[in-house]
Amino acid sequence: MTGNHVQALDSPEAIKAYLKGLPTRPGVYRMYDKQGHILYVGKARQLKKRVSSYFQKQALDGKTASLVRQIAAIDITVTHTETEALLLENNLIKEHKPRYNILLRDDKSYPYIFLSTAHDFPRFGFHRGAKRERGRYFGPYPGASGVRETLYLLQKLFPVRQCEDSVFNNRSRPCLQYQIKRCSAPCVGYISREAYDQDVRHSVMVLEGRDNQVVDELVMQMERASASQLFEQAAHYRDQISSLRHVQEKQYVSGDLGDTDIIVCDLKATIACIQIFFIRGGRNLGNKTFFPANSGSANATEVLTAFIPQYYLGRDQQLQKDIPQSILINPAIGDAESLANSLSEIAGHKISLHNPMRGDKVRWVEMAVRNLHLALNNKLNSRLNMQKRYEALQDCLGLDQLPERLECFDISHTGGESTVASCVVFNAEGPMKSDYRRFNIKEIAAGDDYAAMRQALERRYKRLMQGEGRLPDILFIDGGKGQVAQALQVLGELQVPGVTIVGVAKGSERRPGLETLILAPANTAITLPADSPALHLIQQIRDEAHRFAITGHRQQRKKSRGKSLLEEIDGLGAKRRALLIKQFGGLQEIARAGVEDLARVSGISMELAQRIYDTLHDD
Repeated sequence: MTGNHVQALDSPEAIKAYLKGLPTRPGVYRMYDKQGHILYVGKARQLKKRVSSYFQKQALDGKTASLVRQIAAIDITVTHTETEALLLENNLIKEHKPRYNILLRDDKSYPYIFLSTAHDFPRFGFHRGAKRERGRYFGPYPGASGVRETLYLLQKLFPVRQCEDSVFNNRSRPCLQYQIKRCSAPCVGYISREAYDQDVRHSVMVLEGRDNQVVDELVMQMERASASQLFEQAAHYRDQISSLRHVQEKQYVSGDLGDTDIIVCDLKATIACIQIFFIRGGRNLGNKTFFPANSGSANATEVLTAFIPQYYLGRDQQLQKDIPQSILINPAIGDAESLANSLSEIAGHKISLHNPMRGDKVRWVEMAVRNLHLALNNKLNSRLNMQKRYEALQDCLGLDQLPERLECFDISHTGGESTVASCVVFNAEGPMKSDYRRFNIKEIAAGDDYAAMRQALERRYKRLMQGEGRLPDILFIDGGKGQVAQALQVLGELQVPGVTIVGVAKGSERRPGLETLILAPANTAITLPADSPALHLIQQIRDEAHRFAITGHRQQRKKSRGKSLLEEIDGLGAKRRALLIKQFGGLQEIARAGVEDLARVSGISMELAQRIYDTLHDD
């Protein structure tokens, strides 16, 4: 586990803090014991919900309770989809063989979907073992549940029979599958051979990955039915399209990358983080996270340039021979060709080192970057790091005691429209999201930020003075002397005692690290060093207030305009919006889709698909 960023869980407080910071995205989690051995690998549709379930007060079965007692640390990997998480889970279990996992069989015993093409009315079924029967085999799948789920979804889409021949050949009336609309009853002649073959053809197209063509055909049929006022039939086609999207997700883990290392780097508040993903034979074997020491004021390019040689050359000669032929990096570094040549000479084979700008490789890099940011945010929110920041904040503001509760206000609007104020709250453990508040600002002149700030502060602190919450030790205002004056006036009128007011004014170049702090009531201006832990804490809470305000403003603007979120996306006109809705069956299904799925729609580029995805997944 050396160099691998794993969250230690050595106390109830640490467990609570860690669970709070988990994402709600799909992914894989690994549980370790005190010696660093992997106890269990699992997948989750929502990491936060699944991992948290192990630590609830509800009774656990004996095996799970034994596992939980031994957990000393947990590591996670965020993935694009649940399918990708399932494949990664399989790879990790095969690689590490954790003692609490049920070990999967080898590839020769993986299950398949079987189509019996020798029959007049072919059937789909589950198959494992030797391929003796004449027909087509689709797979392999990582597990039996994947086959069964796909067969179930196919049966909902296209009611092709899945019964055994012994049942099919001896029916005199339709079975229950026909009654629940999971079969078209070819056994008793309720469907013609031609119509049945059409359902089989569509099912095969889906399994072959040509589901986009199926969607196009279904959309045409839906439009024809709608034009003929056959609305029930049109709704059926719409539901088919929606269900089809559930099985259309592209599996990003298996690909054509061969043996590749993906190395990405970023910094936040001078903390450098490096994430490495290991791809072998096109399979994702997992990832490691590093936090290089002494990064100082270096940028991401400089940190990555120094890290790569140390990482690959700090091995014995045998391991150096195993350096993969391809290394994908982000950001790009200077003199990458020279470094690649040096690594090639040491490894004894050609090595390429580059920052991909297009194609499928970009998707892998983006996944690594997302995991990097998650690890970096967890680091920023760690209790030890937060404690140091609070102590530095106490020193720079000259406070008598360590502050326990911080609040920050920000205002967001577009040309004065749909003005929203945000209030975010931090304590020694980081963000307290349950205490966040938004205020829809009304009855002020458009664009009057001072009046907006005053209204938000009045509404907030009237409630607090009435006993609805707890007063902060420090109140941060995103703004300069004017906004600070409003805060001083409001708190004075309400007779709010003991709250230190600090304005956070952007520097002349509006770049992080150049902020000026306005200390009330004297309006004293101070500038902290860029590497100050106190400044990093202030930047973090200010940025969170800004994010929370923007999200609220977008929601309010959408509500006031009566428009869909899709209408706010640049480059997505009425025709493309209509095509998206037809292809996916509604906004909810569009939101479920990945970037690659969106880009399959005619006229939607990868860049536009990414904008659509980002808009619908604004956290």
